Amino acid sequence: MAETITFYHNPRCSKSRNALALLEEKGVTPDVVLYLETPPDRVTLTDIIAKLGISPHDLIRTGEDIYKAEYKGKEFDDSGWIDAMLAHPKLIERPIAVRGHRAIIGRPPENVLTLLD
Repeated sequence: MAETITFYHNPRCSKSRNALALLEEKGVTPDVVLYLETPPDRVTLTDIIAKLGISPHDLIRTGEDIYKAEYKGKEFDDSGWIDAMLAHPKLIERPIAVRGHRAIIGRPPENVLTLLD
């Protein structure tokens, strides 16, 4: 595989662990980013969202306590939602796999295999 896969991972998340295991079973050793410890910067997060082809709000984990406490029912522009994810990386949906100009959310975990095509 010519292009490396970057894998935004939370090891406490079973979907994230399962997606990583699927890649490894296929012989792929992705660059793993523990995004809660090393969050993406604004440029990187904006690039990921563009590659996913979604709005920033679509990448928000709306079930998180921090979302319910600080953001539920509020309206922000795209920059505002990106600000929220930068301030609280736990709000970023996981896992995310990025390869070249493509990215995928690993929910279900099997979605990450589409990057191997």
